[in-house]
Amino acid sequence: MIKSLTIAALLAVLATTTACNTVKGLGEDISSVGRAGEEAID
Repeated sequence: MIKSLTIAALLAVLATTTACNTVKGLGEDISSVGRAGEEAID
């Protein structure tokens, strides 16, 4: 459980540090982090 949360947190940090030029791009980045977090948990 801790490992999954750590991976999800690192992915979130990565998503926020990558540049996105629009709010839509930010939404897509957040969605991709969510999907990656779910896959890591499963």
